[in-house]
Amino acid sequence: MFPLGMDYSRESGMVLIPTRFVWPYGGRIVYISGSFTGWTQWPMTPVEGCPTVFQTICSLPPGYHQFKFVVDGEWRHDEHQPFISSNIGIVNTILLTRESDFPTPILNPQMLTSGPGNMDVDNETFQRVVKLSDGTSPQPFPTISEADLEISRHRIAEFMITHMAYELLPESGKVIALDVELPVKQAFHILHEQGISMAPLWDFSKGKFVGVLSAMDFILIMRELGSHGSNLTEEELETHTISAWKEAKSYLNSQINGQGGAVSRQLVQAGPDDSLKDVALKILQNGVATVPIIHSHSADASNPHLLHLASLSGILKCICRFFKHSPSSLPVLQFPICAIPLGTWVPKIGEPNRRTLAMLRPSASLSAALSLLIQAQVSSIPIVDDNDSLLDVYSRSDITTLAKDKLYTHINLEETTIHQALQYRDDPFSALGSNNQRCFMCLRSDPLHKVLERLSQPGVRRLIVVEAGSKHVEGIISLGDVFRFIMGN
Repeated sequence: MFPLGMDYSRESGMVLIPTRFVWPYGGRIVYISGSFTGWTQWPMTPVEGCPTVFQTICSLPPGYHQFKFVVDGEWRHDEHQPFISSNIGIVNTILLTRESDFPTPILNPQMLTSGPGNMDVDNETFQRVVKLSDGTSPQPFPTISEADLEISRHRIAEFMITHMAYELLPESGKVIALDVELPVKQAFHILHEQGISMAPLWDFSKGKFVGVLSAMDFILIMRELGSHGSNLTEEELETHTISAWKEAKSYLNSQINGQGGAVSRQLVQAGPDDSLKDVALKILQNGVATVPIIHSHSADASNPHLLHLASLSGILKCICRFFKHSPSSLPVLQFPICAIPLGTWVPKIGEPNRRTLAMLRPSASLSAALSLLIQAQVSSIPIVDDNDSLLDVYSRSDITTLAKDKLYTHINLEETTIHQALQYRDDPFSALGSNNQRCFMCLRSDPLHKVLERLSQPGVRRLIVVEAGSKHVEGIISLGDVFRFIMGN
């Protein structure tokens, strides 16, 4: 049940609450019958795109109500919602708050975990109270229902299946590719000067794109060359071409995996006619940040043209743009992120162990930060004080700032602190911008649509969930988290 707003009866002046009822369990013909209908049967209609989900809107006065469903001629109640036995059998029950309770919006992070069904609330305007069969009152502000989640996922999936990768291409722009025979040092400088964190690799001898060079490659390179106990030198980087590094990386990975010889990894790519869903799945399943969109007019894929680097943020931007003027078609967008199984959160006292939230202090070494970026497989790490309040963020792409003034030739990863590395990065004249543009935050009470809009912006891959005022870190929402949630993976 969704209270949607307040209305007033013209005859009595009584406040009426338009309330949406949902039957998400299938059927051919479904009616609702309740104390507010005089126990007459009112028809429910299938939700567009979800023929197994039925809904209707009834205007109810504040107070205690009972209702049941009639599905294909059979009286049914929702077993996943509070119910009692009455003089007409088992019914669901609701208790709407008084008119005087409505003016103040309530955004309570404590959820009613009563499972899927037909009783929920618009959290930005109302506090819903459900009267349980034992007379107790649960915490207000419910979790999202399975019905709303199914509707939202179905409509997003339908959009992603019917829209193609070519829609991600900007009206104008440039895509930078690197020759695999370039020295690593030169590639390092190009990425920094262009303000980018990755670039596709072109092999002239094969006449095709063969891979991607990313900030993670530079992290691995610096750790590998720095493992000899000496500072990185410009000469060491000069002797390593991108091609030689990729071969060495394949060999190292094969040794770690116990596979023996070097194993080359095929380039993950997509064509302009691939669906947005296919592109998103390639990114998620292969653990990459971008997928090159490559087109060739030849049947043998010769003379390929690099059109774009597709990312989850670009796909999310398309989704946000498409549903911008019809947000009600995606019920999940109105729920706060704390009401949704999304992201990584700091566990509360007494909660079972969750996935560890990676954080570091400013005094930690740069080596520790790079190791954590690799081991935790994350794009950035919150830097916090002794009270776990957010100070800054260190990202994979920040490693490319060490190309500035050839910093990599005179730093030691173990001796350099994160605080010092952040100072190197925060040059206001840097192509990557200042620190003020890098800490992307949100609150646990922010609705999902607001979080999606922020994550769809270029360069934003994660949002740090902080406590208002103290900036105490409470969790992290990444692009990968969002797409695994909305795609049901």
